[in-house]
Amino acid sequence: MTQLRFVRRLAVFFYGACLLTKLAIADEPFRPEPGEFPPLDKAHSYRGELVFVDHANRRGSIRIDGAGRFRFAGPSPFAMLPYGMIRYRGAPADLRDIPLGTVLHVKAFLPPDPLISSVPVLPLNNRLKKLGYAGTGVAPAENHVFLLEDDLSHSLRHQLIWELNEIDIRNFSGTLTATRKPESEQDKGAVVETATFSFDAATRIWRGRELLEVADLIGEDMWPVSGKREIDGQQVHLGLAWKPTPGGVFKRFHIVDIWLDRAALDRSTRRQKENHKDFIRSRWMPARVDTVEYGKFGTAKVTVTLFGGMDESLYADFKQGSGGMLAASENTLKHWASGTAGTAQMAGKGTLTEVRSAAENIPMGSSGIQVTLETDLVTEGFRPGRIVRIRPDTWPLVEVPREEYLHDAQTTHEDRFPTPDIFPSFQR
Repeated sequence: MTQLRFVRRLAVFFYGACLLTKLAIADEPFRPEPGEFPPLDKAHSYRGELVFVDHANRRGSIRIDGAGRFRFAGPSPFAMLPYGMIRYRGAPADLRDIPLGTVLHVKAFLPPDPLISSVPVLPLNNRLKKLGYAGTGVAPAENHVFLLEDDLSHSLRHQLIWELNEIDIRNFSGTLTATRKPESEQDKGAVVETATFSFDAATRIWRGRELLEVADLIGEDMWPVSGKREIDGQQVHLGLAWKPTPGGVFKRFHIVDIWLDRAALDRSTRRQKENHKDFIRSRWMPARVDTVEYGKFGTAKVTVTLFGGMDESLYADFKQGSGGMLAASENTLKHWASGTAGTAQMAGKGTLTEVRSAAENIPMGSSGIQVTLETDLVTEGFRPGRIVRIRPDTWPLVEVPREEYLHDAQTTHEDRFPTPDIFPSFQR
């Protein structure tokens, strides 16, 4: 064994030992109570590469960055909690919006109810287990996600920015070394992180209204044609993914996007925000039933709490006195239907008699907005604690595609709560 290989293996061993110690003294795995919004500080944190998406059932798999060799980590299944929030490019998102390979930061819990988990239920100490060359931490039991965000959204939420230090380039590809720091110089307590990333000719570079390529920066002499060059702390935002890396490197994340200025970043965020707003208007706002006040002849006042993480303009569309529709849903946020009857035909219709907002102590996952709909059609799905979808009359009325609703007459237990059988057996 060469001296270099020995040093590498020794470094991996001590890194794994340190992570194992950290995990051992961490807080106990937290299981949220069904129907409640859990505290974010009880969540288990990890990051990795998105490798599989089942968007209709709000689940997928992530190759988790643990204490070992990244490429050896098998895809770890996850399921979004009903109130779980997704952010991409600094804006609300759906799983379908995020390209495979994207590096994601995860805040997750144990399944609230293991009996209806749509992904494998793992032993509580699973994040402590060493899984071959993948090491520890790559298959946590905390696989029900509260917050899922790409690296850009993570940086924006924590007010961090990357400073470029050095470039090494050949044939329009190479590596960039950068340091992530707080945007405010007054934030002395934040962790400073230095990393080396790969890039290639396909890396997108955003500046103002321009979409540039590596060749454009070379043409402007911002980057050299070939070789190394120091970059004097140019501040950028990065979009990260992962690609296999030559040269025996265990893990090196890849830059797919570089935002050179705030104007370019704001445009990307705005596009994603508008895309998600259109999605929610067509699929309706998810919410939790708080109370049902039954009236005469089948009428009822159903009060729901709208879930958080959406654009504020969507919440503003819920106005007291306007019309609305309420439809039963499942924890996957799938609509209920019946035969050829779509969501709109099965929904309760009525008037929004009250819209009120909490002034303070709004838990994450909740918007703090309660809406009361008075309707003459009450279904089983409107019971307290159940998940529903609600829309104001100002939103377009469209029918969702077949994979996004449950066919009542033919629905089985597996349809309501999709089983984990599609996931590899080695994750069990």
